[in-house]
Amino acid sequence: MTKFVDLHLCAPFRDVEQLRRMVEKSFEIGYGSVGIPLPPNLEPDEVERLRKICSEVGLDFVSRVDLTPKNTNELLASLRRLRRRFEVVAVLCTSKLIARQAAKDRRVDVLSFPVTKPRNRFFDNAEAELASESLASLEIDMAPLLSLEGFLRIRLISSLRREASIAKSFHVPVLISSGATDYYLLRRPHDYSALARLFDMDSSLAFSALSEVPRSIVERNRQKLSPNFVAPGLRVVRSRDP
Repeated sequence: MTKFVDLHLCAPFRDVEQLRRMVEKSFEIGYGSVGIPLPPNLEPDEVERLRKICSEVGLDFVSRVDLTPKNTNELLASLRRLRRRFEVVAVLCTSKLIARQAAKDRRVDVLSFPVTKPRNRFFDNAEAELASESLASLEIDMAPLLSLEGFLRIRLISSLRREASIAKSFHVPVLISSGATDYYLLRRPHDYSALARLFDMDSSLAFSALSEVPRSIVERNRQKLSPNFVAPGLRVVRSRDP
């Protein structure tokens, strides 16, 4: 299996033609696994349909939900309801309270922040310290770096440079995803690695953010979702009857 993983391929899951085009492109440019964000209420047969399309192309499909809670109570309720239904749970942190709660909750895999609102990017030292203890990763979508122009792009790069530095200081894993909503925004992993230099991430960390970090999230959660899982390091082993 190809080592690169795109955990945020924002393909239109109801547009089968466009979806297939995007997953085919992902495979062609070097990805082995893709995470597609899905509505919380999507039926299981729809999820299996997406899994089949990815499998036919040659990709490993990862189910993902992007939570956009209005407050911490809504976040906690969503985590209780959805954690065991998806392989990856991401939270868009639109307030400091939501960011803090998401960073310290072990049910959250990915922290993301608004792209065009630098004042709402709450990834600071306190946030990083919480995330380092809960195993949450900071996600950086690359599509906005390609689509934004002028001052908006400059402000985003400035924010990413600061956040990447904080994450490195507190040993918070950084996850690089495409965030692509369109076929034309997809780029090769090596291209994303080169773009990561804009926010002072060296090539070794960038390649890890495109492979090891997302793959570890998926593997960890698939183990937890297994019926044999008891606790970290503990699994039920069923022996055959003699």
